[in-house]
Amino acid sequence: QVRLVESGGGSVQAGDSLRLSCAASGRTFETHAVGWFRQAPGKDREFVAAIGWTGGNKVYADSVKGRFTVSRDNAKNTAYLQMNTMKREDTAVYSCAAEPYGVGSAYSHQYVYWGQGTQVTVSS
Repeated sequence: QVRLVESGGGSVQAGDSLRLSCAASGRTFETHAVGWFRQAPGKDREFVAAIGWTGGNKVYADSVKGRFTVSRDNAKNTAYLQMNTMKREDTAVYSCAAEPYGVGSAYSHQYVYWGQGTQVTVSS
């Protein structure tokens, strides 16, 4: 069992940066891939970024490639999503998810554990 709690959301201006954290409970975090997803009002949930359980594989949605960076610190049982050069269209509720021994997938159905999400609002 892995419990995930996101933090770091907030309101920023376009062009600003924000770092989200995904803190995991349990001793098995290091064997889980972590994915970040977001859902804007009235839209379907969409993939943002993911990192494999070894940390060696990282994948990004085209819309955030070059602006967002996913990372993990297994010693702290935490994954991160660094968001730079933010845009209004990045406004959404961001959630992290974990998949046992995953390589880092863009497909939400592969993830077993989910956090509650954190709101990110970008204004121009």
